[in-house]
Amino acid sequence: MVAAVLLAVVVFAGLNPPTTHTVWAEKQRLGRVDREWVDFDQIAPVMARSVVAAEDANFCTHWGFDMRAIRAAIAAGGARGGSTLSQQTVKNVYLWQGRSYTRKALEAVLTPLVEAVWSKRRILEVYLNVAEFDRGVFGVEAASRHYFGVGPEELSPRQAALLAAVLPSPKKRNAARPSAFLDKRARSIQDGAATIKRDGRAECFE
Repeated sequence: MVAAVLLAVVVFAGLNPPTTHTVWAEKQRLGRVDREWVDFDQIAPVMARSVVAAEDANFCTHWGFDMRAIRAAIAAGGARGGSTLSQQTVKNVYLWQGRSYTRKALEAVLTPLVEAVWSKRRILEVYLNVAEFDRGVFGVEAASRHYFGVGPEELSPRQAALLAAVLPSPKKRNAARPSAFLDKRARSIQDGAATIKRDGRAECFE
């Protein structure tokens, strides 16, 4: 069992995951999904910075778990999330959606292994290719064309921020027709992306 887990982590350090449980499940439910892998260097750098600013501002400084964010989540009574991009990548690639102690325990074991074997750049590349941005729309390549009609390398700071803003609730938010809340959230993410570029918190993946 341990050997199988280690092998899976090592293999996907270089091999792109062909599918995930969530992609498979959505394909069964919808009949088809929109997904095409794109290499990290074909994604606008501002997209990567926007996702980090939105989901895990300390991505470059933690080892898979952001203890400050976890403590804040506990203090908020679970009203806010404490998962890092590393944890979300592990969940999306190796596990399944939903809350359960079993899944969280497996996530806790796999996340440090992924952090030890994969580079930060690789973690972010995989995340951007497996995250769901709308119903049946997986990965930044499909999302860029779905919402804005451009490739991921052409995304503007505003478009990148809007895509990052839909990630917590992709089935309820629309990057092409943002609500007032989503517009405000995107503006905050755009500022955050510029900030982490200036202060060096993007250096581990750029």
